[in-house]
Amino acid sequence: MKLFPYAHATHPQWRMAAALVLAQLRAQMALPHHADAPSLALLYITDHYAADAQDILGHLSAELPEVTDWAGTVGIGVAANNVEYFDEPAMAVMLCDLSPDQYRVFSGVAPLVASGADASGFVPHTALVHAEGRTPDLAELIAEVADRTASGYVFGGLTASRGASAQFALSSAGTMGGQGAASGVFQGGLSGVAFGTDVGLVSRVTQGAQPVDQERTITAADGNLVLRLDDQPALDLLLERFQLSLDDLSGTVARLRTTLVGLSDPLDVPPHRSPEPVALRVSGQFGADVRVRHIIGLDTARRGIAIAENAPAGTRMAFCERHVQAARADLTRVCAEVREELEPEERSLSLATALAASDTEATPHPARRIAGAVYVSCSGRGGPHFGSPSAELQIVRRALGDVPLVGFFAGGEIAHHRVYGYTAVLTVFTMPA
Repeated sequence: MKLFPYAHATHPQWRMAAALVLAQLRAQMALPHHADAPSLALLYITDHYAADAQDILGHLSAELPEVTDWAGTVGIGVAANNVEYFDEPAMAVMLCDLSPDQYRVFSGVAPLVASGADASGFVPHTALVHAEGRTPDLAELIAEVADRTASGYVFGGLTASRGASAQFALSSAGTMGGQGAASGVFQGGLSGVAFGTDVGLVSRVTQGAQPVDQERTITAADGNLVLRLDDQPALDLLLERFQLSLDDLSGTVARLRTTLVGLSDPLDVPPHRSPEPVALRVSGQFGADVRVRHIIGLDTARRGIAIAENAPAGTRMAFCERHVQAARADLTRVCAEVREELEPEERSLSLATALAASDTEATPHPARRIAGAVYVSCSGRGGPHFGSPSAELQIVRRALGDVPLVGFFAGGEIAHHRVYGYTAVLTVFTMPA
């Protein structure tokens, strides 16, 4: 495996952006240590280009005939190493140097089959998943895809667009019988790439919210209406914790617009299969098992709180808020964890010099053992949340090092077997030691 060529560009006209991307890719494919004939491409575009998704895929695939498989989607923004294009016309592409027998592109016309059921003998170990957020029973479908992998772990995000949405899924393996030829561009449902057991991956979830109250147990609920927390009326606890009153309804509603809840599975429910243990909580921080959800209403008659997820009795819940410094610290932490896990403990002088190069001189280096990376972040994060343009991706660059990286800003992030919110999911493709 060699370093993955990657490229990114912005321009009001997609053809100009594509020309810039292609020039970058071809230049990198000629460099030492970089893949010169990769067969799988990941393509992310902002919603400014969404209406031209089919033309973009057709143009890029014609210009890169060695690439036979494509996957990707649309986001409010796209990401690359050290830069993000947020709310502007842009695209990012990464060419993955993977053996064709170690991945499968899937979609509605070429679904991912259960582990061991592929006629070719391919065994999906994990998968990159792109999904349309308005798809019915989405949570169940994502869990079903996870169950079809050997690890039970999937990662990715939900398409984010203010207009047309699109997913890219063009497979050299073809489609189901009777489906005809596929265009490679889809709307709705799920698509993505499944990876085999020989593809090394390290994936981490980084949180963007911080608890502002103790964790409690939901002891009574009705669908998405939390009625009692620790056997006390949920609404009363909420009002008391934040010193709010229903007599001042406008002030209470304004305060609750910035208040979220963090949910965790009951302690007696075994965790879903995962390649890594559920992160332990550090004091004042959420672990990777927590899903952040909005408060969407109050039920004064039943003294309950409506949240944006069905949470059965036994679910653990804590009130929380988005927190910039906590998000920055947690992002730095997960990047450092990945880097320390992969880089050698002892380095030669030449290696140390290459890895410590200045920002202007730094280039991806195989000694980091990161061939490429995919970064999916919440569309509510990015520069606007972290304080300056590209601030989030600059944190990743400083903490992880100079590595090939692409991604997008999503309407929800996928990790393990569920959808998260206000998080980011970093996944790196590892090179052999």
